[in-house]
Amino acid sequence: MGRFITRRLISLVVVVIAITLVVFMLSRATGDPRYLYMSSYTRMTAEVWEAQGKAMGLDKPLIVQYLVWVKNAAQGDFGDSVHFRRNSLDLILKFLPATLQLSGISFLCALLIGIPLGVLSAVKRTTGWDYLGRSFALLGQAAPPFWIALVFIWIFSVYLGWLPTSRKGDWTHYVMPVITLGWLPAAGLLRLTRSSMLEVLDSEYVKLARAKGVSTKAIIWKHAFRNSLIAPLTYAAILLANFLTGTVVVETVFAWPGLGRLSVMAALNTDFPLITGLALVFSVIFLLCSLVADILYALLDPRIRIS
Repeated sequence: MGRFITRRLISLVVVVIAITLVVFMLSRATGDPRYLYMSSYTRMTAEVWEAQGKAMGLDKPLIVQYLVWVKNAAQGDFGDSVHFRRNSLDLILKFLPATLQLSGISFLCALLIGIPLGVLSAVKRTTGWDYLGRSFALLGQAAPPFWIALVFIWIFSVYLGWLPTSRKGDWTHYVMPVITLGWLPAAGLLRLTRSSMLEVLDSEYVKLARAKGVSTKAIIWKHAFRNSLIAPLTYAAILLANFLTGTVVVETVFAWPGLGRLSVMAALNTDFPLITGLALVFSVIFLLCSLVADILYALLDPRIRIS
């Protein structure tokens, strides 16, 4: 197991290095960074322009600029935001808790809804419960999140007046964003759990347990459910990364003060220091969640460790 984790960590480091290289090159491909901070550059003298470039390290070779940038990024210094005039890391840390709260609650709801409904749909195959669960999954995976959000706002805020449309506040502000963000992953977990349960329920050892007179409850929860959790649990770890990095649409529609909305503001204002910082943070989060998924998969299925 130690060798397995070591190999995954080495591959993670390689991917992080590749991501930093891509992000740095994209930030330089947009033009001279001095234009971002010096809107009145046309009226500046050549001496001032040159001094500003030297202060930003632009007089050094590109490889040296990259190494300096990586060193600063490793220390949490992504540069100052052009739009907010504050350190980019401070802004990210300020907006991060709201995203963690929204993502955490949505992730928990997706687990508590998707997995039990998947088990119920598999056990009650071809019944009304099965059709209801599959309809829930089909709608959740077919409807875009922004469309679901707009429909919820029109029904529960505009027409009924039950829930607030935006901002972060008491529990009522969480209802629509949580459902919008959690419906798609809950649908994916439902379908994955259902297919895994059906495969296990049709296996030979389950048929043997039925022939020996084992109770239906024991077959479902002791034999079938435990052996069908490998795929949903590893998928859930990847889902967690998608929750943290894929909140852009939901946070924008509901004006949620999180990293997703901050990313949109950074893009609209061409705030490259903040964009690069967000890109690195999102990449590291996604890679760490992928590592957790690999470790979970290896713990649940020893064949992965052996291979």
